[in-house]
Parts: sequence; C-alpha cells; structure tokens
Amino acid sequence: MYTPASSPPTSHALSLRNYGDSHGSHAHDHFQVLIGLDGVLEIEVEGRGAGIGVGEAQVVAPGDRHDFSARKQGSVCLVLDTTHAAWARCAERAPPGAPQLHTLARYLAQCLRQPQASALALQNGPALLLEAWNPAPPSHSDSRRRRIDWPVLADWARARWHEPLGVADLAGAACLSPSQFAQRCRDEQGMGAMHWLRSLRLAHARELRLGGMSVAETARRTGYRSPSALTAALRR
Repeated sequence: MYTPASSPPTSHALSLRNYGDSHGSHAHDHFQVLIGLDGVLEIEVEGRGAGIGVGEAQVVAPGDRHDFSARKQGSVCLVLDTTHAAWARCAERAPPGAPQLHTLARYLAQCLRQPQASALALQNGPALLLEAWNPAPPSHSDSRRRRIDWPVLADWARARWHEPLGVADLAGAACLSPSQFAQRCRDEQGMGAMHWLRSLRLAHARELRLGGMSVAETARRTGYRSPSALTAALRR
C-alpha cells in the first residue's frame, strides 16, 4: 500500500508501488512521475481527476495536492520521485502514448525486483524515463523561440554548488541540448556557458564575503576546492 514520503528525495528515487484505498490528499516538494503497470489508478491533482491505466503516465508537480485511489484489485505503478528541473516541462504537457515509455517502465519494474543484478539499469533509469517521455529533441528554430528564465536557472545552479556542474547539467535544466544551450548562452549572456557558471559562482562568493562570512565557509558553500582557490579567484 502507498505511504506518502516523509521528505523529498535529494535527486532521484525509483520504486514499485501498490495502490489501494485512498489515504487522503498530500503534496511533495519534488516531482512525482507515475507510470501504470497494472490496474487503473484514480488520481486527483488540485481538484482535477484522471485515471492512470496500463501504459499511461502522469507527472505531479511540486506543491500540487493530490490523492490516489484504486478499486477492485488495486493498481501497480512505477514511481519516480525526482528533483530534476527538466520534469517541469513534462508536467506542462499531456503524457505521451509512446510504447517505449511503457516498455522501459516494465523493464525497470523487473530491475527493482532484482536490484543487485540491475544496479546499472536502475542508476540510469531516471534519465532514460525522461528521454522516453520526450524522445524528439527540439529543432534549432524551436530552441530559439523557447525562453530561458536565466534568474531561475541561476537559482537552480546556486543550490548545487556542491555538485560538479557542467554544460550538460545546465542544458538539461533548461530543456535544451548542450550545443543549443551553449549557443543561447553566448547569444543572450555574451559569454560561454562555463564562463557564465563561473561568474555566477564568483558573484555568490563575493556576496557571502561582503556579508561577513569567512573565506573557508564561503569556499565550502560555493564549491571551491579550497579557501586558497577562492582567494585566488577573487583576486583575479
């Protein structure tokens, strides 16, 4: 039976869940992706009702109150709890009817029953689900029409200084390919993607130092290798 998570995942969490009677509405601070494997799951999100049958899918956005209920023999779903910002685009559009998504979900469900033998598949499962949800990459002209919310992307990066962020990570958060994001960054920010990221990190470090934070703590919070590396960057 489904039990609401007590806290959001730090990145991704795949699980296989059996649903029965409703236990009341709740909300999460992360995206929840549900793919039907057996039965029909009745779901209500912010007052909007829908059903998740076999091969059907739904994304519940952070903060959306939702409730589940499955009658008769219940329902089985593959569930991905994730903080990946790219799922915001998927939540805004209708779920795909792509057969590859259902096939992948079935395969990952088998892997969850034998996690030790399927560690690699489970590690890459969240990224594969995202790709299967939206397999067609945007055209070059579409990518130029899609607006990048740079302040939101900056906040996303600032919350992840402890991670080795690269162009691919920024592109994924913006729902673009790395080459498309790199070109958009040069066009709209006047600098390369990694230059923009380094400038953002340094600006945050300056902000913390001006607020009185020590060099060591500032370096730790902004992801610099050492206090001396931060000092050298500030001097440059």
